[in-house]
This record gives sequence, structure tokens and C-alpha cells, in this order.
Amino acid sequence: MFGKQIPIILLIGAFSMVIGAGAFATNCEYSKWGKDDEIGAANYVTPKLVLAATKLVKKGESHPLGIVVEPGITPAFPPRSISLQIVQPGQQYNNDLTEKFGWPIVYNDDLSQIWWGIGPQIDGLGHLGAKGEYYNCNEGRTFAQLTGLTKLSVDKIPPLIGRGIMIDMAKYFGVRNMNAGQHFGSVEIKAAAKAQGVIIREADIVLFHTGWTDAKLKSEPSTWISGEPGLNNEGAVYLASLNPMVVGADTWGLEAIPPAKGDKLFYGHMTLLKENGIYTLETMNTARLAEEGVHEFMFVLGQARIKGTAQMIINPIAIW
Repeated sequence: MFGKQIPIILLIGAFSMVIGAGAFATNCEYSKWGKDDEIGAANYVTPKLVLAATKLVKKGESHPLGIVVEPGITPAFPPRSISLQIVQPGQQYNNDLTEKFGWPIVYNDDLSQIWWGIGPQIDGLGHLGAKGEYYNCNEGRTFAQLTGLTKLSVDKIPPLIGRGIMIDMAKYFGVRNMNAGQHFGSVEIKAAAKAQGVIIREADIVLFHTGWTDAKLKSEPSTWISGEPGLNNEGAVYLASLNPMVVGADTWGLEAIPPAKGDKLFYGHMTLLKENGIYTLETMNTARLAEEGVHEFMFVLGQARIKGTAQMIINPIAIW
């Protein structure tokens, strides 16, 4: 896709992760928010939490956490792609719309075919599961229709507003950018957070900076999409135990690729999304936060509400 392919071992691993019915026992338990819950950790968003987040704004600074997605250029997990056409409806062959509108109007419209899991994105709770089962014991065969999800869809997620924190893992390892396959778990997360004066609290939006996207996306796009540093399986379990609202990173898949020895590929997504209802964010633009040492901020996300979607391209805002 776009002439850039993930190594076959990654595809095999991802394939096994999704359909390997014999590989993973789910032992499903209903959500702590009730068996009918569809929004998971978004339940943490309350007026009290939002008001507390506003108090983190001291300087009036803001920063877009979404990167720019370039149709046909930005690499994505195969077979995802995005195409864009600009059209001028009714204006072909220099057709004049003055008579219809009463003035010499001209305009452009957009026409796209999009996989929503490209670039800066949120993974909804209906995105990933195991053995046909998703968050809160929902079976895919009952809600995943060709025309859209009837449960656990992204359009049901309320505005995600809260305390965002950035943990600079590249700084912790003493590098400008971490390497593909380099991973971190509870030991490294605790040490980095302590060194940077960060305490992870319930309902936080936790973002990790690895430097990977800044170092590789533009200069080596094939390298960027073929691997990445990130979270290991144990690290995902540790983070889930802290009850955050969201876990994200500046990498395209959040987790280390190739995975740590003994780890399952993308199993951190399983831990966070399916088992705990914690949202995952990918390809977050954390460079400025790392450069300026911004470790705490107000996080605001209001994603496009397209009914039935499993993922969505997003541009959350960090405000401090």
C-alpha cells in the first residue's frame, strides 16, 4: 500500500491476533460500568473532571496533537489507504453558476475514500477483540455489520476531556528517538514518570513520546511503518491497573514492533480496549510537548461522529 509494506511476519502476527481462535482465552467479565455499557473509560468524564482539567491552563498555549495526513503519501497499516479528489460540481466545461445562484459563485468540494484508522487516530471499543468477542462481552457477529457497528461505535464516545500527561520515553533512554522494537514496561514507565515529575492518576490521558515519528515519518516512511518502539504487554497491564481514560503515543501502533521476546503482537490493545475499555490513540504529535517539557495539560477531543465507525482520524488539542 503506497508501495510500503509491513514485513510478512507482522502481517502473520496481526492475522493470528485477530482470527486465531485457539490462541487466546477471553474469560469474559462484564464491565465495571455495567453489562450494557458501550463507552468504557469515557465514563470517567464528569463535570468535576472537566473543571479540574481547566485549571491546568496557565499560559493559554495550545497544540494540535494530530499530524497532517497526506493522501497517497502517509503510510498506513495495510490495506488501509486514503484518496482525495477536489471537484467542482456543476462547473465543468466552465459552466457559469451565476443564473442559478444570482452571482458568479465558484466552489470546491471534497470527495474521499478513507480508512479511518490512518495517521492520528482513536481506536474505539469495537475495533479489536479476540475469538470474535469485544469489550463488555459483546460478540462481533451480533454488532459488526458491513454497513457499520451497531454497538461500541466511535460516534457514541462523548467528548473526551481531562488531564493529559506526556511521558518522554526518549528522554528517559537518553536518545532523540527510540529504535524499532525497543520496548518499555512498568519499570521504565515508573522511572521515567518519577524523573519527569509525573504522577499517573485515574482518568488521565497518558501519552508517550518516543521520537519515532519525528525521526522517521518524513525521511524514512518505509522504515516508519515497518516497525516502531513502544509499550510491551506487561506495560499495558500496568497502565490498565492505574485506570486511565486513554493511552496513546507518537507511534502508529502504540506497541513495540517487533514485540518484546515472549510478547503477543498488539496484545496491549487487547488489554486496554477489550479487557478494560481504555481507549488507545496513535500517531500523536507530541514533539512540541517534549521539546518544551510540557508534561501536564488539558486534553480535549471531540471526534467526528460518523455512525457505526470503529476508528476515527482525530486532532485532539493539548492546552496549558
